[in-house]
Amino acid sequence: MGLAAAGPAAAAGVGAQAEAAALQATLERYHGFGVKASGGPGDNACGAWLEGELGKLGYACRRQAFEVPFFEARQATLSCGGAKAEVIPQAIVTPTGPQGLTAPLKLGSAPGSLSGAIAVLDLPSQRWVAMGGFVAEAVRRGAAGVVLVTNGPTGEAIALNVSTHRPGVDKPVALLAPKDAKPFLAAAAEGRTATLTLDGVGGGAARRPAFNLIARLDRGAAKTMVISTPRSGWFGCAAERGSGLAVWLSLAHWLVKTNHGVNIELLATSGHEYEYLGGEHYLAEAAPKPDKTRIWVHIGASAAGRDWHELATGLKPLPSADSQRVLTATADILDRTRAAFHGISGLEATYLAEGAMAGGELVNVMSAGYRTAIGLYGFHRYFHTPGDDLACVSGDLVAPVAGAFRTAISAALGPAAAKAG
Repeated sequence: MGLAAAGPAAAAGVGAQAEAAALQATLERYHGFGVKASGGPGDNACGAWLEGELGKLGYACRRQAFEVPFFEARQATLSCGGAKAEVIPQAIVTPTGPQGLTAPLKLGSAPGSLSGAIAVLDLPSQRWVAMGGFVAEAVRRGAAGVVLVTNGPTGEAIALNVSTHRPGVDKPVALLAPKDAKPFLAAAAEGRTATLTLDGVGGGAARRPAFNLIARLDRGAAKTMVISTPRSGWFGCAAERGSGLAVWLSLAHWLVKTNHGVNIELLATSGHEYEYLGGEHYLAEAAPKPDKTRIWVHIGASAAGRDWHELATGLKPLPSADSQRVLTATADILDRTRAAFHGISGLEATYLAEGAMAGGELVNVMSAGYRTAIGLYGFHRYFHTPGDDLACVSGDLVAPVAGAFRTAISAALGPAAAKAG
């Protein structure tokens, strides 16, 4: 019995399974590139792969080159007496060299001077995203180095995004996992001596090349739809970046077969960790002007990260998506976007995209004068940690988000016609 004889429900079910499988394949390919640090081997290989895939679909691809900070660690450790732990060098890295920095540990919460000490800052528990002013404050108080305990839902160290536009600190800064922090917090309370070692290649003023991938389908229309997503990140980023990238690539396939009366420009940025550096270069140098842009769709972090139970025995995976993801849209398409995402946890609220609420890169887009936009951003539990692997995402979790974006785009632009020819 064929699908037609079985009925439309069976055909739809097979179609849904095929879409989930295709999305899963994208996730696995993305994850297979390894660490996605901007301009590194994984990021570059991912960009080259996407360039090949989109070229085969008929998109005209080009690379937009720029430079990014980098640091490739040979050793990143904190040791004190019999305690030793791996740490994550916090960008923009000030290396210590192989000899390390040896100094007394001191709690950053203690009053008074931190002169000559390695300040240990035990940060409050949250889903951390970016560097705050706490490091600069510790350095102002005289700290020779800083160790941040980034408390969050997993017990792992959480990397922090940082801007290349603001003055950095010229002291070594490292991230210590909460699960490893107890002996060092005790040592800091007593002022015991420790050695922080951040040794490797790069850091400081060192830069390496990176590139945005821009893919265009020119249909001779008066205006263009931009669909952007970041592809770089601190670690493997399977859910943080991979879920949005899978949606983005699925839209690229769909848009080749349909015509909404606009040109299509797809953007996959590097430099995301440096507070949207790649996106800034695109806006400044390569983006279609606001008056030539019909709509900008930005698919940011954690589009479909897995949810987890937080139990005394540890985190237990759930078959559902983490609801800590946010969707925003401009007033002209807010109701239609909200309807498209109805029933999708976290995204169905759909807030008005204005000011900081627009979130992530979309804040810069709207500040640059683009008036019609949809944007997604989120923070799943393993966000910005080395544990963000394929256990944190699946094609089944991504599929409803991809479908909702198709519906939202069609609602914003009008029904899609089959591609002529």
